[in-house]
Order: sequence, then C-alpha cells, then structure tokens
Amino acid sequence: MEKIVLETIGLTKRYGSVTPLDHVNMQVREGEWVSIMGPSGSGKTTMLNLLSLLDTPTEGRYILDGVDTSTVDERERAVVRREKIGLVFQQFHLVPYLTALENVMLAQYYHGMIDRGDAAEVLERVGLSHRIGHLPSQLSGGEQQRVCIARALINQPAIILADEPTGNLDEANEEIILDFFKELHGEGRTIILVTHNPELAEFSDRTVRLQHGKVQ
Repeated sequence: MEKIVLETIGLTKRYGSVTPLDHVNMQVREGEWVSIMGPSGSGKTTMLNLLSLLDTPTEGRYILDGVDTSTVDERERAVVRREKIGLVFQQFHLVPYLTALENVMLAQYYHGMIDRGDAAEVLERVGLSHRIGHLPSQLSGGEQQRVCIARALINQPAIILADEPTGNLDEANEEIILDFFKELHGEGRTIILVTHNPELAEFSDRTVRLQHGKVQ
C-alpha cells in the first residue's frame, strides 16, 4: 500500500465569525499530484497556509510525513516546515541582493548544511547553469520561477507545495514550468498545486475542489 504522506482531519480555520476553511478531510499519497481548485474566496489560500505550516488551524489535525503538526510547538513546526516542505510561490519571494545560486544556498543554510556544488547542480537541472551568478532583477519571470523550484527541491522535501506557480508567466514560460512539474511527478515526487487554471490541473492525478471552505 502506498504511504500516506499528508492527511488532514477536520482541518478548520476561523477568524471571528468567518470560517474560510471548514472541517476539511484530505489524504495525499506519496508520489501523488493533487491540484486544489476553487473560485476566489473558496479557501484555497487558507488551505495552502495551513498545509505549508505558515499558519495554525483553529481546529482539527494535520499530519505530515508521520508528524502530527497539531501537537508540536512553533519551534518544532519551523523544523518540520524547513525539512519536509518545498514551497513554490506565485510571487517568487527571492532575496533581491542575492544571486540565483545564493538564493538556493540560503534554503540550505536554514536547513543547516550548505553545499555550493549541490546548489549549482539543482540550478543546472532547471536549466540555469549559465545564470547562477545573476541577481533576480537580471532574470526573466520564468527564470526566477525556476530558481524558486530549485530552492524548493534543494533539501529533498517530502512534499512540494506550489501556489499558482505559472500565474505570473507568459505562455512559453508556463509550458516550461509545467513540463518541469510533470518531470518531477514522473520521478515520484509528491506535489500539491493550488491553481485556478483547469489546464494546469488536468495533469494532476486528481483535483480537490473547494467551495466556501468545504471540499465539494
């Protein structure tokens, strides 16, 4: 039986009288590509923030790679986030005064082990071996997103969480990034992709649809 790498049980987030995420139950198996879709206000961003451990649930449990994150303190949550999750954002979030190589090495630094050769190797893998010394401002949007993917991969995370990873890209760069996600999936990587784009979601193994904070 395939390992369940992620599970939510009654996962809920409330802000006063507003409940953007309401008792969500979900399982993701190792090597599975799951897309989370829904209209604006459906709870996608809240779901991503909880799954990435950038926020804490009001109620429910979230078990990631065998760790019940609902029972650990903030320091331990930070360790789990750093060691088990690779994040790819729509807005890139690269440090502007660091080169592509240094941005990837920064992720290694927070993991506690810096290896320039490994960082260069993962950038080569995403087709940026000729751009490792460039600053984000010297890179195209597609190149910046590939640095983000390299940064997400460098510590061999249990799961890759991607938030609208092609949302800021033109069609040509969208295809490059999509092809790379398909390649990662083919290697057995576990991917959760938050997107509003049905063309992107059709490549996943299955789609979880949110509506008013609930799974439809």
